[in-house]
Amino acid sequence: MLSHKKPDSVINVKVEFGEGEGKVPLDNIAKRAEAYKPKECVTYKMIKEYIEAKYGFKVHTTYIAEVKRESGLPIYDAPNAVEELKRPRKHPTAETIKDALKHFGII
Repeated sequence: MLSHKKPDSVINVKVEFGEGEGKVPLDNIAKRAEAYKPKECVTYKMIKEYIEAKYGFKVHTTYIAEVKRESGLPIYDAPNAVEELKRPRKHPTAETIKDALKHFGII
């Protein structure tokens, strides 16, 4: 329970970092901190820039979303999304988008 009361007792802890007996090594702290580091969030912009740099053409975010949907990956619901396409889109960039998703570790 949270309250505004003052604590009954206080424990002071002194930690020394470095090498030697009774000291906490800094290498272990860095390794543990790396394990807790969150993964970088891959954005559509990053995928578009990767495809443009590697293949030399621009791709629209709609195509990226379609490939993600076909692959069964989670995507956000767009407020302007269409329930069913009138005709399926055929675009030559599906393999390039899949390559970009593999590059970023999404697939």
